Amino acid sequence: MKPTRVTNRIRALRAAGGDMTQAELADRVGVTRQTLIAVEQGKYSPSLEVAFKIARALGVPIDDVFQYPDSTEEQS
Repeated sequence: MKPTRVTNRIRALRAAGGDMTQAELADRVGVTRQTLIAVEQGKYSPSLEVAFKIARALGVPIDDVFQYPDSTEEQS
């Protein structure tokens, strides 16, 4: 499976929010720790619903968590 081009700042946001563990965030979002690890490492793109839940659990807007390259970056 090819890694997704969606990038994220989950690890940095977890640390900035008081060192929330992957297990704590996964529990708040309602996914397994393994799923959260895959998302955090860019190996898996979450559903839109899970992406919103992650952002809400971290207390930030969704576009502060996830980024997708625009068309000019894709052509590089």
